[in-house]
Amino acid sequence: MLRGRDDDQRAVDGLLRGARAGRSGVLVLYGDPGIGKTALLSHVKDQAAGARVLRCAGVETEAELPFAALHQLLRPALARVDALPGPQAAALRGALGLGEGGGEDRFVIGLATLSLLSEIAEDGPLVCLVDDAHWLDRASADALLFAARRLDAEGIAFVLASRDGFHAPGLPQRRLRPLDPEAAAALLRDHDPGLTDAVRARVLAESGGNPLALIELPRTGDRLAPAPLPRRIQEAYGARIDALPRLTRLLVLVAAVEGTGDLGVVLRAAELLGVGPAAFGDAEGVVAVAGGTVTFTHPLMRSAALHVAPLDRRLAVHRALAEVLRDQEDRRAWHLAAAALGPDEHAAAALERTAERARERQGHAAAAAALERAAELTADRVRLAGRLTEAAVAAADAGAPERAQELAERAARLVDDPRPAARLAGLRARIAFERGAVHTAHDLLVSGAARIAGLDPGAAGLMLVDAARNASQLGDPDLLEEATDRLRALRLRPEDGLDSAVTAVAARSESLTRGPAGALPAMRPLVADARRIERGSYGLRLNAAFVAGLVGDFPAQQEISAALVEECRSLGATGWLPIAYATLASAELHLNRFRGAMSDAEEGLRIALDIGQTHRTGYLEGVLAWLAAVRGDDARCAELAARCQNQFALTGIAHGTAWGEWSLAMLDLSRGRHALVLDRLEKAQAGPVRHQNQAVYFAADQVEAAARTGEPERAAEPLARFAEWAAAARLDWADAVLARCRALLSGREQHFTAALRLHGPRERPMERARTELLYGEWLRRQRRKKDARTHLRAAVEIFQRLGARPWADRAAAELRAAGDSGAVPAPADGRGDLSPQELQIVRLAVTGLTNREIGARLFISPKTVSYHLYRAFPKLGVSSRVELARLYLGDD
Repeated sequence: MLRGRDDDQRAVDGLLRGARAGRSGVLVLYGDPGIGKTALLSHVKDQAAGARVLRCAGVETEAELPFAALHQLLRPALARVDALPGPQAAALRGALGLGEGGGEDRFVIGLATLSLLSEIAEDGPLVCLVDDAHWLDRASADALLFAARRLDAEGIAFVLASRDGFHAPGLPQRRLRPLDPEAAAALLRDHDPGLTDAVRARVLAESGGNPLALIELPRTGDRLAPAPLPRRIQEAYGARIDALPRLTRLLVLVAAVEGTGDLGVVLRAAELLGVGPAAFGDAEGVVAVAGGTVTFTHPLMRSAALHVAPLDRRLAVHRALAEVLRDQEDRRAWHLAAAALGPDEHAAAALERTAERARERQGHAAAAAALERAAELTADRVRLAGRLTEAAVAAADAGAPERAQELAERAARLVDDPRPAARLAGLRARIAFERGAVHTAHDLLVSGAARIAGLDPGAAGLMLVDAARNASQLGDPDLLEEATDRLRALRLRPEDGLDSAVTAVAARSESLTRGPAGALPAMRPLVADARRIERGSYGLRLNAAFVAGLVGDFPAQQEISAALVEECRSLGATGWLPIAYATLASAELHLNRFRGAMSDAEEGLRIALDIGQTHRTGYLEGVLAWLAAVRGDDARCAELAARCQNQFALTGIAHGTAWGEWSLAMLDLSRGRHALVLDRLEKAQAGPVRHQNQAVYFAADQVEAAARTGEPERAAEPLARFAEWAAAARLDWADAVLARCRALLSGREQHFTAALRLHGPRERPMERARTELLYGEWLRRQRRKKDARTHLRAAVEIFQRLGARPWADRAAAELRAAGDSGAVPAPADGRGDLSPQELQIVRLAVTGLTNREIGARLFISPKTVSYHLYRAFPKLGVSSRVELARLYLGDD
């Protein structure tokens, strides 16, 4: 019976009820040592009748061994790994040391973990319990949190317990509070009914409602000085250990240093120190031995055993463990390191080999820790610099940019040779960019390229291409021109493979320094060449997709980025997905496939937050803000646009804030607040936004706002800006928008009719609808109401189909003013009712993919796919996949 935990028990019992009903739920329990986290996990296990239970705990001594905790959790179910999709199965086997490494990044292992848990849950409800999560190795923590955030309809109850310091963003959390006085008194009576009133009052006062303190403090008497509770309990445990016989103390120390509870290893190491298993006989209440495992009665008891042991004895134990762990090289390496008192190349080399194995299994955090400790044991300056550099690379790969930066800066102070110095500069630039310091990243790349230009022009060229990309995102023409000039000055060879990249950089420089129109002729061939870029060349293909957006070829941008997203999802290149999704969503937005754009931007944002790419969120949130504006979701649009501004303030990257400003202007435009539109876009155009491609596309909105406010002189600059670009682009939709702008300023009907002729029947329907609306409004003001109704009705129908509610309302109001009071029926296909995730799943299901294949692409479980399809079918008016396959799911 748990005293005083009724509310906490109800919370976890609710997870169990949900799992039995086929729903999944996650809860992270936080609390101080001794507060009752483990007891609550035991309550969950006791209540999980009829459910399968998987359980693991973080182990302090295994915190640097990749996937140690994940292996512990999944070990009872490893026979079912073969049921997973091939790439996931290979990735998981590689991570757990059961086969060759698989998967291109650590998030494939998280997906494999989710899929395996879902597979187990096919047999009935599943309960996963993780104790001491603050001691999880980073690789296990990443995989478990990745899976936990994606649980939905599998029937899994997932509970983690941790002290403070374990970060689980996006998951429900609950803090265990001290027991109230009544529950504390009852617990004390349960364990020590014979205490005097005076002692009972002292214990109740000093325990602060901590259950472990209530149990342990009565045993200390008055021996302990006042101190924080965990320390007092640990000191009490230390006093208990000090009272043990000498050989028992030594055996307990071996168990504490070994850490994993492997009784065989503990006994073999103890034997080397002259201690036999009989010494455990006096350790009752300190450790328990059962089933080949030795466990401490509480983690603080283990800490006490380490604390009271003198240094020479601890070093001897580490040496003994290193001797008996020759068949477990990674654990042996750490014991060798712990036994070293100064530089030790033997231990450092062992740790370096451990790091190599960890990186092969995607255990980047473990590799970083091993390399950093190896560096501490290294006397040679060159080796020290190399190990610090590799530690920084591993830390960056593990998503720890602050640690990576510190390590890289330490290495940089030791490096004189240009090649490693340039590599370090590239690494530090990558870290700086991911932390939002884009100017710093640019400077590091330029200086690094300068150091290596004469030795390796190809490597220098790659650095300068990255520098140019950074300058472009900052919207800084001077920095971009500098990088471009340096790139042109390199003696690049054909085998360097940088011809198209150099052309793209030059075109971007031309775009920023002389305006986008002049760069279009140089950019257009890059889009045509994109189809010949080989798979895996993510950066080059992403660059081609971006260039396609600059030249207004949105079908090509959509095609390239969709293929890139598909490849990244199938091959597990998760790190590229946020920017690939952002480019895809941008293309779909410009093509007016708004539902698809929202679905893809939401997925890209979710992945960016999952993997820590916060510098990518501004772009994705900007696209979502624009879509919210079109839907008429004022609050959401304002919230997302504000986030874009915050990201710009942090990073200086102007692309997101360009979307944000345009979004707010679009919202005002749909509401008829034309003066606000004009002021906002003029202010944006005066800043770094003017160098972003959005400035070309919102020029038409500036023209419309100026015309509607009766200030045509304020339309001159944006009209010239768009006209120059449209002339270079040679696209029918651009010519149509230009004709509409001229119609608004001149009032000449032939411009409206020319615009409608140029608008394609399906290409960019939003733009056609806006032309129909403005033409209809002009006709109504000319008292040609019958003609106006034809165009206004067409506008209403298109806006409704696209989900552009404020635009549809505005067109419907104009239609009523033109004498048509009949309601225009909204489309009844139900697509507008689909959530972004439902839409993504349905779009993939239409292609014939199975639930398992869809889950692998979207990083969700097959059961979640099935659940969302079940919810989507009624909305779409279908009852089977066969009917779904006949359904057209385009946006126009």
